[in-house]
Amino acid sequence: MNTTQQFLDRPLERRRSVGVLVGNVLVGGDAPVVVQSMTNTDTADVDQTVAQVAALHRAGSEIVRITVDRDESAAAVPRIRDRLVRLGIDVPLVGDFHYIGHKLLADHPACAEALAKYRINPGNVGFKEKKDRQFADIVEMAIRHDKPVRIGVNWGSLDQELLTRLMDENQANGSPLTAQQVTREAIVQSALLSAEMAEDIGLPRDKIILSAKVSQVQDLIAVYVELARRCDHALHLGLTEAGMGTKGVVASSAAMGILLQQGIGDTIRISLTPEPGGDRTREVQVAQELLQTMGFRQFLPVVAACPGCGRTTSTVFQELAQTIEGDLRRNMPVWREKYPGVEELKVAVMGCIVNGPGESKHADIGISLPGTGETPAAPVFIDGRKAATLRGPAIAEDFQKMVAEYIERRYGSGRQAAE
Repeated sequence: MNTTQQFLDRPLERRRSVGVLVGNVLVGGDAPVVVQSMTNTDTADVDQTVAQVAALHRAGSEIVRITVDRDESAAAVPRIRDRLVRLGIDVPLVGDFHYIGHKLLADHPACAEALAKYRINPGNVGFKEKKDRQFADIVEMAIRHDKPVRIGVNWGSLDQELLTRLMDENQANGSPLTAQQVTREAIVQSALLSAEMAEDIGLPRDKIILSAKVSQVQDLIAVYVELARRCDHALHLGLTEAGMGTKGVVASSAAMGILLQQGIGDTIRISLTPEPGGDRTREVQVAQELLQTMGFRQFLPVVAACPGCGRTTSTVFQELAQTIEGDLRRNMPVWREKYPGVEELKVAVMGCIVNGPGESKHADIGISLPGTGETPAAPVFIDGRKAATLRGPAIAEDFQKMVAEYIERRYGSGRQAAE
């Protein structure tokens, strides 16, 4: 067997990490890659924070992180948790602590209890002689409340003492490494040394998650490959300051796609800068689509649609594909309960005769709309066979109805009756 064939035939294998239970969600171990996100509301504003957490969770965020930066936000955390519970939303909340996390957790024990995990940054948990003591205070609080901790290194707030020491050592050795390579090593060491310190204090290994956030794709890949080689901790992936719009989506997907393909990563966040007034749930959607596109998880039915060309001067197929995909995403929170397995559905909405019938046959249900100059008829294929031909101005509405009927028949009461 040649090398190319061996690569193509090689099964995707996840790096084996220690599983960490975050609330009711397992991160690492045998669990699939978990999607998480973060609010951008003022946590002290209970109404807005509850609304955004609920929206993120409905969109598919399995863990949600919130900022805990002052007394007012810490005091609000238990109220946020209780309000979510009353709404039937059981999502683990992670407290994001910087600078005074040790004090906030000590002064607000209800906050410490309400959170499912604490996130601390070893680069700004404290400075000079206070750093280790305040880090230990948070770890001890986690032990007391039986909470896991994410030790989240960020190169924007990297431990400068560690970085300076490694730079000095590198210079003394004749500078065999570049400044970029030394910085990468400092990030890795900061995470590993902090995890070792937490374990020495008494935090079990199955209560520790590590992350090492940078903002450049190649740096992220290099840091996580080395981190994965040197430890078995569960790893949280994320490209920090990824940017806005397509830049953030492409950069995050490129970096994390490569790492996930190597089996590295137990939970991910796509950190997108939202457009003014934009929808925060966009980052959840991108994370889901990345995992689904790579074949690691299935969140939503797949809608295959052609890109369009000179044969498809009508926008009917574009509008129909958009409508079908929007309907599926909007209905999924209910359909997951009502129609078990519906996320495996494959729908095709094609624009002309070139690939339309073939793609439609490969889908569970598909339609091949007429292209420019083609007969004004749209064959519909169900389970690989032609089931109907739609005509007239209501083609889109008729196909939507057929999709709904197919879902009910295959995944709902129709299937139960058949069984």
